[in-house]
Amino acid sequence: MDSLKNWITNHPNLSAWFVLALGMVILLVYEARDVGLQGGQWVWLIVVTVLVAGACIWIISWGDDDDDLVDTPSTGQE
Repeated sequence: MDSLKNWITNHPNLSAWFVLALGMVILLVYEARDVGLQGGQWVWLIVVTVLVAGACIWIISWGDDDDDLVDTPSTGQE
């Protein structure tokens, strides 16, 4: 259990991607269960959903580097 916490702490974007993708796929399967999709369509729909979740986390993480710069003290040499 400790190794899982360490992995989540060391890889926050991958952890968030996994959680978001899992939630999105669960919602997708629940909402589209009666549509009558074929097996290949399900596979590609799930793959694209996971990629969209990754893109969302990637976009959200763009601001993470800016926060680090605000907390860094200035050296006075500019």
